[in-house]
Formats: sequence, structure tokens, C-alpha cells
Amino acid sequence: MQLRSVLGALGLAAASAAAQPALDTIKVAPREFAQTVATEATIEAVRQATLGTQVAGRIVEFPVRAGDAVRAGQVLARIDARAADAAVAASRSQLAEAEANLANAKRVHERNKALVAQKFVSQAAVDQSESAYQAALAQVEAVRANAGSAAVARDWTTIVAPYAGVVGETLAELGDMATPGKAIVTVFDPREMRAVAYVPQATLGKAKLDGARVDLPALGTTVKPLRSTVIPLADAKSHTTRVRFDLPPTDGLVPGQYARARLPVGVATLLAVPESALVRRGEVTGVYVIDDKGVPRLRQLRTGERVGDGEIEVLAGLGRGETIASNPVAAGMRTAAVKPPH
Repeated sequence: MQLRSVLGALGLAAASAAAQPALDTIKVAPREFAQTVATEATIEAVRQATLGTQVAGRIVEFPVRAGDAVRAGQVLARIDARAADAAVAASRSQLAEAEANLANAKRVHERNKALVAQKFVSQAAVDQSESAYQAALAQVEAVRANAGSAAVARDWTTIVAPYAGVVGETLAELGDMATPGKAIVTVFDPREMRAVAYVPQATLGKAKLDGARVDLPALGTTVKPLRSTVIPLADAKSHTTRVRFDLPPTDGLVPGQYARARLPVGVATLLAVPESALVRRGEVTGVYVIDDKGVPRLRQLRTGERVGDGEIEVLAGLGRGETIASNPVAAGMRTAAVKPPH
């Protein structure tokens, strides 16, 4: 009676499995893939600016923090402008005085030129008044230049975003003393990012850069660069050349992230499966192989690098002509459905 129950249960399970829709499968066969060489890369912003001030003063306004989105021209920080205002006021006063002296020197010189024609003053007096007039004119120009510099320095007390972007880092705090040459804030444009790799010269000579791919481990994705630029300088110590890969707009990219550039250098015949067909359980990687009865069986694999678009090389555990389930979740459920009862 018990044996009949077990057989009945197996029959019901098998019938249930047979009634389910057929699994989507993939027949495994060696194929040609681009042979690639991977090299480490670093993400950087195409447009990134580290801003500071050219005047000394205390930071009295600092409304942004790292990670804030800013628009072009938005105020990032203000420096105490009282010293600059005092310099502007002093330069304006000096300019007014110099212009008054110039007007007086001009009147004296014009009068002397009129008097010398009437023989009331000597030519030496005219020459002297002309020299005084030229000196007053030069003084006005010098003071005017200083006044312009003071006005520009007043403008330097306000630091604004050069373009729309994101605040990457703040290098000072409210109340800190700002000095010329000291960085205060960094801004970058997240819409234009690139990966920079140092490629061995031997690899670069045979690499096809138009087929390059950039892996972004932090985002779990791979992108195709918009363009590649080889910097025409080589490092004499490492024998590498810097290559820039301009990336398409990708959410989540920030300067300094790790990346990996994969450069095609030839063609190799490999056995590979879609990454979506893999089952990962801890450190074990496998696929569901369909046996001769049509039942999916989980089998452990030894895998290699990513090849092609979204495929993983199989080093061991799978042979030519075998069939695997393309959807491991559905295959796992099918396996559970035909499991014999204990």
C-alpha cells in the first residue's frame, strides 16, 4: 500500500511537471568571441573644477555641501568683503584726487601756452607745465588701474559655480580663513564622465579601441564608450600609455570609481553561457543542465572572464552540445516539482 502511494505521488509530480510549459533552453556550442585584454581604469569627470579665492578673508557664507546639485552661476561661498570694500573706497578717493590734480595741471598748461604766445612767460615755463600735466595724466591712469583691480578683487569675494553640476567635495568650513591659492570647493559635471586606463604599449599596438568595453563593477554593468582617445605620451617607467574612454550618460558614476577597460586584441573560440543563466550560491556557480529525460539538474561550473555582451566563459563543467535552461529560476521550480517524496 505504501509503495503504491509513493508511485502515485511520483506519477502526480511527473504529470504536474509535464503539464507545465516547456523550459526555454540553450544548446551550448563553442563560438568565436573577441579575445580581450583587461586593464584597470579610474572614472573621472571630463569637467571638474577646484575653486578658491584670490583674496584673503574669512568665509562668511558657505551654503553648499558635498553631493549638492548646483546650477551655473550659483553662489558656492562668500568671503568677508569688508577689506575689499575699504580698498575700493580708498581707490575711488585716490582717483578723485588724481583727476582733480590732472584738471588743475591741464588748466595751468593751457594758460602757459596762451601766455607764451604773448611773450608773458618763457618757453621753459610751458615745458615745465607740460611735464606736470603728463605726470598728472600718468598718475590718473595708474590710480584708475588700481581702482579697477580693487573692484575686481571685490568680485573675487563671491565664488560661483562655473557650470551646472554636483559639489564633489568641500575643502573648508564656514568661518575658516580663505587665502589666495587655497582650494575651497570642487564641482564636477556628472553628465560627462570618462574612464582613464594605463594600457601597456604592447597591448595598445594590437588593440582595436573601437570595440572596447568598460566594466563598471560598482554599478554591475558594462558600457560601450562613445569614443576613445590615446594620449600621445608614454610613461618611460611603466611602459604604458594613457587612454581615455568617454562614457555615455550613466547614473551613479562619480569621479574616482574603479573601472575595467576590456580591449579586443583578436578572436578566440570559447564555450560561453549567458550570465543570466547562471546560478550563484555563495562561492558556487552553476547552471541547470537538461538531462535525457528533460529534467533540469543543477551542475557546478568553473567560469572565467566575461566575454561578448553579457556572457561568461565556461572553463570546466559543461560540454559541447549539452542543453541548459536559460531561466534558472523556472528550472529550479521545475526541479522542486519532480523531487520524489521522502
